[in-house]
Amino acid sequence: MSNKKGSDYKASNIQVLEGLEAVRKRPSMYIGDTGQRGLHHLINEVVDNSIDEALAGHCDFIKVIIHEDGSITISDNGRGIPVDEHPKLKLPAVEVVLTKLHAGGKFDKDSYKVSGGLHGVGVSCVNALSIFFSAEVHRDGNIYVMEFERGVTQTPLKTIGTTKKTGTTIRFKPDSEIFTQTTEFKFDIIADRMRELAFLNPEITVEITDEREEKDSETYQVTYHYAGGVKDFVTYLDESRDSLMKEPIYISGEIENVPVEVAMQYNNGYTENVHSYVNNINTREGGTHISGFRRALTRCFKNYADKNKIIKANSKVQISGEDFREGLTCVLSVKVAEPQFEGQTKTKLGNSEVQSAVEVIIYDKLNEFLEQNPKTAKKILEKVVVAAEAREAARKARQLIQRKSVMSGGGLPGKLADCSIKDPAHSEVYLVEGDSAGGSAKMGRNRSFQAILPLRGKILNVEKAKINKILENKEIQAMITALGTGVGHEEEFELEKLRYHKIIIMTDADVDGSHIRTLLLTFFYRYMHPLVDNGHIFIATPPLYRITSTRGEIQYAWDDDTRDKIIRDLKKAKKKFDVSRYKGLGEMNPEQLWETTMDPETRTLQQVTVENAAAADKMFSTLMGDDVEPRREFIERNSKYAKLDI
Repeated sequence: MSNKKGSDYKASNIQVLEGLEAVRKRPSMYIGDTGQRGLHHLINEVVDNSIDEALAGHCDFIKVIIHEDGSITISDNGRGIPVDEHPKLKLPAVEVVLTKLHAGGKFDKDSYKVSGGLHGVGVSCVNALSIFFSAEVHRDGNIYVMEFERGVTQTPLKTIGTTKKTGTTIRFKPDSEIFTQTTEFKFDIIADRMRELAFLNPEITVEITDEREEKDSETYQVTYHYAGGVKDFVTYLDESRDSLMKEPIYISGEIENVPVEVAMQYNNGYTENVHSYVNNINTREGGTHISGFRRALTRCFKNYADKNKIIKANSKVQISGEDFREGLTCVLSVKVAEPQFEGQTKTKLGNSEVQSAVEVIIYDKLNEFLEQNPKTAKKILEKVVVAAEAREAARKARQLIQRKSVMSGGGLPGKLADCSIKDPAHSEVYLVEGDSAGGSAKMGRNRSFQAILPLRGKILNVEKAKINKILENKEIQAMITALGTGVGHEEEFELEKLRYHKIIIMTDADVDGSHIRTLLLTFFYRYMHPLVDNGHIFIATPPLYRITSTRGEIQYAWDDDTRDKIIRDLKKAKKKFDVSRYKGLGEMNPEQLWETTMDPETRTLQQVTVENAAAADKMFSTLMGDDVEPRREFIERNSKYAKLDI
């Protein structure tokens, strides 16, 4: 047996983390991560409590304020957190809720039948991860206040006045010791989630105020309220698409205490845009409710088509389930008392009883709609036949790509400069705009782990094209072959065959470069979505300026502010200098490109993530769709922003 000093393992080695210490020790276990996503998750945890009050019928107004000091206030007009003494812990109930894990009314089915926050760790985690946290409760005619610091009570519960109102106001400021990357809240991320919640809960009004943004000397404020609920949601998502119907189909019903709401609409597009929610939680990985929806949709349309002999018996193509979903925009919302989530990100519903409830409700109501609207039904089914024909053509195009790969020997596109390492986890591929930049990238790269795929011109806008036309595009063919995963629907996409775990889009910092980047992102989002979901897509950020002093010292600037600071420092040091702006990647020699944009030690990569699938769907359809007016409004509204996040 070893007698080394560190080998003793006794009771004294066992650490017991009291209260909220566990949250501060391992914050990612509770909020996902400590980056931008985790930071904004704090807001969601607090707002979810207000939404639960709304679901219980006690709240119809929620207000979010982003203060100048970086703190957030969230208030509602619900019942207010209880303040009476907890029978076991002998503490005010509000203190128990805010300082104890797994404490809350969500476990008591008499208090909340349905809840988004299921584990009782939400608001207490926010408290633990905040440098300052206060709760003001309006209840029983009184105003109560408590204050905390990093989860520890600083000001015990006290009464500061009287009121006729009810509700809860929470104010907190994230702890920079925990959120080391950033503590700055993004208005757009907050607004996207609040808008989504307003669509899903038509009884509530959500108001957001940003005191940091001044417009015409007034604070920036927006209000969301959608009386039409999910029906308004679909209309909003399809704003820049041409619809095949006057208004969305709306279906609602309840079976075995599972309320189901669906709004759906067909458009002239070629992708399926189905967004599903369970208790207001976006179930990006789908689940039993999506299975029930798809089964009902396919069965209903197939039976109607057979009954009315719309699809000819001698048709050359076989109609499949996915053909009935092409050009479909749908929002499916279900409420489940005890949801069981599974999947990698715990956003896949596993309750088997939900599938049958959704399937029965949608089949019956959709069948009723088709019988009452034969012209619309015929129009949809005609599109389904065209979708099936395009899918068959796409299948042949895939076979052609495979045959070309086999005929070309190694199976990889000729213009791909591959890397020598064959381990995908340590390999990366640069998708480079143009042969000129491609040449510099090939010479400047580290050949062992960096591959280069030059793309000539702009790829096809997939938002406006059928899948068979997309697969005929040579640049898209080259990407599909190089990446090795296949393309299209989940059953045809094989993520495990991905040849590079980093796919880096490297384009010029000009209008054309931005357009090419958006075209590529649209393609990946629509037809290689798992690459985005699993964090494999990145954007390279080449510098805009090179500042060279008379002594030959070179500095790079990625924006105008950095350039101006470098110039001020050089002037202060009385050094002469020359400033040149890069018009494109091709102007950089291989050494400069490596040093600024490709060297893992010095480069800056932006990982492409999608926090809100509905918001991303809306953005791509606006930017790349047929309708000009929504695009013009979007550009005018966002013209002051230099960077676009999806």
